[in-house]
Amino acid sequence: MTDFKKLINDYKNCSCGMKHECAINDIRIGSGLVYEVGNILKENNFPKKILVTADKNTIKAADGILDTLSDFEVSTYIYDNLRVATMDDVRLVEDFIDKGIGAVLAVGTGSIHDPARMACANKNVPLCLFATAPSMDGFASYSAPIVDSCFKITYPAKCPEVIIGDTKILAKAPAELKSAGFGDMISKYIAIIDWKVSALLTNESYCDRVCALTRFAVDNLMKMADKVTLEDEETAGAIFESLLLTGIAMSFTKTSRPGSGTEHIQAHYWECKELLDNIVPNYHGIDVGVSTLMILKYYKELALLKSVKAHKEVNDWETIYNVYGELASDVKKLNTPDTITDAIDPKDIEDKWGEIVEIINSVPSYEDCLSAMKVAGCPVTYNQIGKSDDFVKESFAYHPYMRRRLSLKRVSHMLDL
Repeated sequence: MTDFKKLINDYKNCSCGMKHECAINDIRIGSGLVYEVGNILKENNFPKKILVTADKNTIKAADGILDTLSDFEVSTYIYDNLRVATMDDVRLVEDFIDKGIGAVLAVGTGSIHDPARMACANKNVPLCLFATAPSMDGFASYSAPIVDSCFKITYPAKCPEVIIGDTKILAKAPAELKSAGFGDMISKYIAIIDWKVSALLTNESYCDRVCALTRFAVDNLMKMADKVTLEDEETAGAIFESLLLTGIAMSFTKTSRPGSGTEHIQAHYWECKELLDNIVPNYHGIDVGVSTLMILKYYKELALLKSVKAHKEVNDWETIYNVYGELASDVKKLNTPDTITDAIDPKDIEDKWGEIVEIINSVPSYEDCLSAMKVAGCPVTYNQIGKSDDFVKESFAYHPYMRRRLSLKRVSHMLDL
């Protein structure tokens, strides 16, 4: 098992100039840890009054966890089935804290964890995340994707003091959730490309060591593609470690940059649009995995170009805002008074195209990622996950405008293709 304390300590005083911090005090991964949660919280000096948040599925998966908390004054909030984390969920946790709760134990994964992470950050109280499935990589990050009025934004959030993964529970998680975790991890290849391209063209803060940590984690998981859906504790623990490593990489930069690129933005576009139509979105990693394949195929095609002609980005904002509809006001805030590409010199893109091609070709091929995702039980086409051709064509063209973050996809809008 990775020595996480040593890893976190080794990234201090990095030569990149960034201050790499991670607030996690304790990471436990092992069999039967659900019966040790109370003791682990006491060892980490958690306050007496705690809130346990979960939904009916996750609390059932973590059967016995409440019995370990006999030395605490426990309040609980159990959702029926929380699939989308909203600002209302953040406020709900904050209300408990305002009424005297001193810490939060979130039992589940993304949608359960994210409101707790944001609320605990806002109220400055300790947080423990208990994972019930290896389905996403945000356990250790300082950000949380939250939906507010159908628009999904990544907000500053709490990096938890304690993270617990019971390999027995992780191994028994539904295969669909395990595949979702694999899809979320494969997306790191796009994140790496987008981060490096942005650093090349805009001098955005970048760290080779943090990027390498993300790359190590995703490469390691790629080797386990054929074991992802097995009910095997050793594999479940190894997958959970890989997910934690990318979360720690994000905590080191205080952004989601090391683990999230334009593939996540497109997936968020799908989710926001579906919420407007009262459609419950797919699991996060399922959409992200399919989006990753789409973007990777496009990037690899761009890499075949030996040279490019570039121009200032020309945007038909009226059409863009019409496409976003009810979400247009949020998009407008991110693109006015200037937009993310305004400071980029087109000639700089032309001159550095060779370096951009090298960056694209530094990650595995589309074919290798497609094969790995199939072996891991992931859907691999947008039709398989309920997206129509027209909807995906629209999302591919317009999703970059819903984040103020440069990606190679956004750069490609400046190319004469």
